[in-house]
Amino acid sequence: MVRSNRLPPLSLYIHFPWCIRKCPYCDFNSHAVKESIPEAEYIEALLRDLARDLEYFGLDRAVVSIFMGGGTPSLFSPPMLDRLLAGIRGLVSLAVDCEITLEANPGTFESGKFREFRALGINRLSIGIQSFQDRHLQTLGRVHSAAEAITAAEIAVAAGFENFNLDLMFGLPGQSEAEAFDDVRLATGLRPAHISFYQLTLEPNTYFHKFPPRLPDDEVIFAAQKRSQAWLAEHGYSQYEVSAYASTSTANQCRHNRNYWQFGDYLGIGAGAHGKISQALPSNIVRTAKPRNPEQYLREPWTVSRSRIELNQLPLEFAMNRLRLRDGFRLSEFEVATGLSGEALAAPLRNGLVEGLLELADGFYRCSARGWDFLDVLLEKFVPE
Repeated sequence: MVRSNRLPPLSLYIHFPWCIRKCPYCDFNSHAVKESIPEAEYIEALLRDLARDLEYFGLDRAVVSIFMGGGTPSLFSPPMLDRLLAGIRGLVSLAVDCEITLEANPGTFESGKFREFRALGINRLSIGIQSFQDRHLQTLGRVHSAAEAITAAEIAVAAGFENFNLDLMFGLPGQSEAEAFDDVRLATGLRPAHISFYQLTLEPNTYFHKFPPRLPDDEVIFAAQKRSQAWLAEHGYSQYEVSAYASTSTANQCRHNRNYWQFGDYLGIGAGAHGKISQALPSNIVRTAKPRNPEQYLREPWTVSRSRIELNQLPLEFAMNRLRLRDGFRLSEFEVATGLSGEALAAPLRNGLVEGLLELADGFYRCSARGWDFLDVLLEKFVPE
């Protein structure tokens, strides 16, 4: 055991649970708007939630990133988001270069507010495109058109967002290899700083899981993925995580998500939000969860779910995150992040190397090309007996 007083960086995740419509593939805690969103009430509940977490954990670390996700945070008005950010700044200190991301849909209603969002200090957008083809957008239940998707990216640039992400999905019902590739080709032409490119999966508790659509054959999906990845690499987008591609430099990688993947700490506020806070390594790393139902969340008081991560689970928890990153990790980083000795990883790392799922270079353990394609198989080796 390697006890460390050095605690990881701290991020803040804020969940907004409302959407215009619930998409059939979505397993996030999101709810279609029935009449109107109780904006002011929800913002004040978020700030009370944050204050309680800060008091409980006694946190005085600066926040290095904020991510407003959902749901659709861009449904909220700029004045309400201004109130939220002002309240956060009154409760915690933000790093000078704090990354502040807002998830947004490309519909006209949301994109019309991009310039106001930028004026609030929000310096990164993540725009949920999914596809640039209308028939696939309709199948996915999206409320925007292909034309609106393109316009949203252009508006983001005009609004002053040098750093924005476009979300794309592949392996869609009825999607050909060429159609998946065309989406990526069009996205790179819009020159976002970041592209998220991930395969549609049929998650439990979704409409698509209950009524599965017919998906392309595995061979078509794999060919589309490889062709698209080659194009991204040729056009300056480096794959630094399983489904994340950044242009130009590491500065365009999502700092908030990297903190997750590097086993950093994060406060989670909002309906259904989760957090992970290290107080003393390795014996006091706490997971938190807030009530999922928005109405329950607004009806206080409610109880925060808190649970410590068991010591024998820490190797798996660490590996599940760090092995998603291309650059992998050193054993010293595992020791600093968890407080455990590197010996705790000896057996799974050895087995991963023997089976060709891992490679070791310059002291870094990282996925091999084969391990990248069979990450689930590799992670099974870290499951405690």
